[in-house]
Amino acid sequence: MLSKWSRKVTFQLFQWHNEWIIRGFQGLLLIIEMKYENFIIKNAGKIIIATSILIGLSIIPLFFIRINPDLESYIPDDIDAKLNMNKISAVFGAEENLLLLVGSEDILDPATLEQVTTICSGLEQIEGISHIYSICQAKNIMGLDGSLIADQVLPANLSEPFNRDSLRNIIMQNDLVYNILVSEDFKETLIILTIDKSINDHDLIHSIMEIMQSVKGNAKVSMTGMAYLREEANKKISADLILLLPLGIIVMFLFLLLAFKNLKGVLLPMSVVMISILVSMALIPLFGWELGLIGVLIPIMMLAISNNYGVHVFSRYQEEIDSKNGKTNREIVADVIKYLKRPVFLTGLTTMAGVLGLVTHILLPAAQMGVVASISIGLALILSVSFIPAIMIYLKPDLKIDRSSQAPGLMQKILAVTASFVTRHTRCTIGVFIIFFLLSMAGLSWFKVAPDSNNVLPSDHPFNVAAQTIDQKFGGSKMIQIMFKGDIRDPQLLRKIEISGNHIKKIEGVGSVNSITTIIKKISSALNEPGTTEYNSIPDKFETIAQYIELYNMSGDPGALEQFADFNYEHSLLTIQYSATDMKTIQNIVKSIRESVKNDDRCEAIGGYSLVDQALGESVFLGQNYSLLFAFIVIAFLLSWIFKSIYAGILGSLPLIFAVFVTFGLMGWLGIELNIVTALLSSISIGLGVDFTIHMFWRLKSEIHSGKNITGAVITSITTIGRGISINALSVIAGFSVLFFSAFPLIHSFAFLIIISIFMCLLCSLLLIPAICLMIKPRFLYY
Repeated sequence: MLSKWSRKVTFQLFQWHNEWIIRGFQGLLLIIEMKYENFIIKNAGKIIIATSILIGLSIIPLFFIRINPDLESYIPDDIDAKLNMNKISAVFGAEENLLLLVGSEDILDPATLEQVTTICSGLEQIEGISHIYSICQAKNIMGLDGSLIADQVLPANLSEPFNRDSLRNIIMQNDLVYNILVSEDFKETLIILTIDKSINDHDLIHSIMEIMQSVKGNAKVSMTGMAYLREEANKKISADLILLLPLGIIVMFLFLLLAFKNLKGVLLPMSVVMISILVSMALIPLFGWELGLIGVLIPIMMLAISNNYGVHVFSRYQEEIDSKNGKTNREIVADVIKYLKRPVFLTGLTTMAGVLGLVTHILLPAAQMGVVASISIGLALILSVSFIPAIMIYLKPDLKIDRSSQAPGLMQKILAVTASFVTRHTRCTIGVFIIFFLLSMAGLSWFKVAPDSNNVLPSDHPFNVAAQTIDQKFGGSKMIQIMFKGDIRDPQLLRKIEISGNHIKKIEGVGSVNSITTIIKKISSALNEPGTTEYNSIPDKFETIAQYIELYNMSGDPGALEQFADFNYEHSLLTIQYSATDMKTIQNIVKSIRESVKNDDRCEAIGGYSLVDQALGESVFLGQNYSLLFAFIVIAFLLSWIFKSIYAGILGSLPLIFAVFVTFGLMGWLGIELNIVTALLSSISIGLGVDFTIHMFWRLKSEIHSGKNITGAVITSITTIGRGISINALSVIAGFSVLFFSAFPLIHSFAFLIIISIFMCLLCSLLLIPAICLMIKPRFLYY
């Protein structure tokens, strides 16, 4: 969980982000206008030393990184779902359920029952489990000579023969067992554990797993519940960081080596990558934050993004060397900085602005990632135009590579064909983009928000397999609790609870509804004759209900009563089990439940983790919209400011709009849901994609100013800066591709979508933007 201090820091940083952008403009204007290259040349040694010190200082905070797999903590505390759940926890304790599912051909088989009993006995010894409810603890309430008897459902001695059919009939007549603890086909049974949320998940799950594995038997035992999800996510986050980062570094190393065919062209950008990753991870504990599921993306983002500027610097460095202009190495470095400082600084600023769109996200880890990533991107930008040139100064000046006799490479051939096609078939190019955009947009009809956290783990993971079985055979794995205030011995209160429960039972998707009235009616059935008004009903008198409860406490299981009533009998819970596979179904069920109690002044809170899950999904959608709107506005403003034309802002936003909405449309077509990870897609792709547009605008403007017409400028721009843009885009794609090896399916989806989005941005910069410029000849390119 985030500390109060870290939440305060988070909030403060989000408040400052607009000020950062304004000051960034001012600072960049000063840097761009001054002779920045002279400063780098004169202070190269000092820059290298300062960078080395930064590396050393950034290592220390890494030892204090903590992982937070608790999805509940990702949404703000003032969300209604969390407030209501906390209100219920304040009365009934900060507890949650953990479910063990036992499957067998017949759970009434003596060997299976013995296995369940042994497991339950072992679970009783584990610290943190406050209550166990299973077929072993279940009671069969009966009346005998005016007295209430609550016998165990199971025979006292399972080693002795018993009548299986008779036991089956007893269970089928028990509303508190049949379809609650035992499935209708008698092939599964549940062990419901009530656990203390303050207990360490790792220790608890490890202890439970030990018992599950140590008890031998033919029945298959699996587990589901939020504590199990948190523990599995915790392990997989650690495993992802250990696997993905080294793998990503290897992939990026090989890609740059293939692109530049020069070891220095690999090591220089990679040095910036490593430093930015180091600093980004160090910032997390420095701000008092924890590394969540979303945090797995941070080092991979830095790997994919922070090499961009170094790639452009070294690419230009190669161009200068190949020109054979007789300059010294120091002069070449100065010219590289002088030429690139403005476009590189400005593309870096727009990337930061796009990623900063995440700070408007409702999910705290997403907002935190926006802060950390934007700072680290800024650092990568500064290092690319200071640290890399400083290193270049000390390189031996014998790096000339004679490429005049070399045949054009594959990339150069593709770019030449692209330039020719765009200039010859301008209208056709634009038409193809429009058709593809419209076809993709049709997929928005099937665009969905993830309804729960189940997609965090693979569908075949035991967590999800157990949850699916519970959905199918036990009325649902999702739970909502309604807390009523008032004395549970009050007949009027109980009748209101009963009416609400009966109404909720009729809602499609609801599997079971239980409350204190379930127990009271069961007791009345045991103590009264069938056909009488008192049978299976709530008594009219306070005293009678009090007597029922007293009799149950003496002869039954007080623990079962505690599930529905607090210690002082001042509050009661109505528990609803339901199943739903999409957000719309959940919203309809929740709406119907709220409608059933909206006029009941004794209804104090409606809570449960499934409502937090719903709030998480809705926050993802809302946060996506906020960050998307913020990023578009800031990017359009920046482009207008950079090129001193509002038309540049509008035209430059077209590739971003195309890429984002095509990606959303494809999500609909392919059935990929918007979740806590894919919701980050738009801000990241906008921040990256705008770089390509700026570089293309910049080169077109430069070529036109050199005397070329718009057609010549387009051909030259595509075949020259197009190489740098392509290497940039493909390096980003290569960096994000390692996410396919993540243990989390939703990160696989993100990897696929971000690659599609970046590729769309690349196509737009090489095809759509030049085609539009050929058609409308925007004035901002001419002045």
